[in-house]
Amino acid sequence: MTQTPKGRVEIDDLVIRFKGRQGSVTVLERTRHVLEPGTFTALIGPSGCGKSTLMNAIAGFVEPAEGAVRLDGRLIDGPSPEVGVIFQQYALFPWFTARDNVRYGLKQFGLPRREEIDRARAALAEVGLEAHSDKYPQQLSGGMKQRVAIARTFAVEPKVLLMDEPFGALDAQTRLVMHDLLLGIWRKHKTTVLFVTHDVDEALLLADHVQVMSQAPGRLVRHYPLTQPRPRALGRSGPEFLQMREDILGLLHPDTIHTDTSI
Repeated sequence: MTQTPKGRVEIDDLVIRFKGRQGSVTVLERTRHVLEPGTFTALIGPSGCGKSTLMNAIAGFVEPAEGAVRLDGRLIDGPSPEVGVIFQQYALFPWFTARDNVRYGLKQFGLPRREEIDRARAALAEVGLEAHSDKYPQQLSGGMKQRVAIARTFAVEPKVLLMDEPFGALDAQTRLVMHDLLLGIWRKHKTTVLFVTHDVDEALLLADHVQVMSQAPGRLVRHYPLTQPRPRALGRSGPEFLQMREDILGLLHPDTIHTDTSI
């Protein structure tokens, strides 16, 4: 019997409101979408449009005013180890070593100490940091800290991985290295990924699907499926790919003239 793939996220008529001084403010408006198991979706939109709010709703951090989010048919009504989250700020404990930061995510399962250590070691090896497992966060570069955060999340083996501008604080060269690392781990684990970014090029280089959000109150306004094989390079991409880039930039910045960067 064939097992149904796990990690399907259904966003069903989701509305998110926050209370403000002037009353209730709608942040997300009637949002509907499905993240299919094992796919990599990039979410892009103007600042303040609700990208992070949508991610937080999927993580179970925010309660919907209306609608629902479901994982494999079950209502998401709070945080769960089945949904991992990686933020731009690494959220590492400075008093823990890299290995113990990874182990911390495993504590919720009540595993034997030896198994915790073995899984943490394997996760750090997967991101190329096994030799740095005894170092503290202040001894690591920004890229290495983010590798520890990725290792900590994948050690738990979530069905869904949510990433909120995870490489925004890194320099351009380190970001490219992290892109390759992330794609390699994603292919291995077949996790469903939602990747929030402001960077159109980053979205196009990484994702299977790009979802564009409107100005606040946010809603999904355009879906772009990507079929180009990886690794991708904008300068070597065909005209359809470059036109997609221009279309997305036009949605995000309608008053700006964009030039072809492939020349």
